[in-house]
Amino acid sequence: MKKKKVGSTLYLVLVFAILYLPIFYLMYYSFNSGGDMHDFEGFTLEWYKEVFQDTRLMIIVLNTLVIALLSSAIATILGVMGAIAINNMKKRQTKNTFLSLNNVLIVSPDVIIGASFLILFTIAGVKLGFISVLLSHVAFSIPIVVLMVLPKLQEMSPTLIDAARDLGASRFEVLSKVVLPFITPGIFAGFFMALTYSLDDFAVTFFVTGNGFSTLSVEIYSRARQGISLPINALSTLIFLVTIILVVGYYFLNQRNKRPKSVVAVK
Repeated sequence: MKKKKVGSTLYLVLVFAILYLPIFYLMYYSFNSGGDMHDFEGFTLEWYKEVFQDTRLMIIVLNTLVIALLSSAIATILGVMGAIAINNMKKRQTKNTFLSLNNVLIVSPDVIIGASFLILFTIAGVKLGFISVLLSHVAFSIPIVVLMVLPKLQEMSPTLIDAARDLGASRFEVLSKVVLPFITPGIFAGFFMALTYSLDDFAVTFFVTGNGFSTLSVEIYSRARQGISLPINALSTLIFLVTIILVVGYYFLNQRNKRPKSVVAVK
């Protein structure tokens, strides 16, 4: 038993080392005054200053944040509505069909989804740019939100809704005072997952971006193709730190939501 535990620990250490060592290597050389990733000559913040002084890059960062926040908010609203609709379906076969269609979108290769959106926007006459990227991010984020919200809906006892109706609550009151408060952890989880996917997405965005509009993932890829650039290291370090902050924030938010709450009667 002890050997098993030691083996599991070593395996986890190895996995995390493989995942995080390249990131820490990148972060380490973002402070290198030498200008390359071969010899560390001295500590400097020059590359971080260069990132903040690059006006075009700052606009791209702003574009990325706007797309991520806006698409995540829209996808969360639509995803919650979709999850409630699927959960309320009476026929098991119909429910399973919609769940399968939802899951197919999650497991489908990003290249296929990106190419499909490109064809769709071309046929529909939608210009590639902010709108095309926003619609694409909303579309691939909705299934993620549905997948995060559905388990919370399935955990909810039908007697809660029946009790609220017996107390004279309308459909809107049942939704706003019973259903939504109960599935709030799932809603937050869906929002943050959609936000992460949107910030991280490259393949789909690469297909649907245009007209001078770009996001961080596409910009970093374009610059990396030109060779080693330590401002990219600095930018990637900043993105990684922001991601860590979001993850830690979500963890504490989730822990707070898990605390037992007193049952409030619907008035």
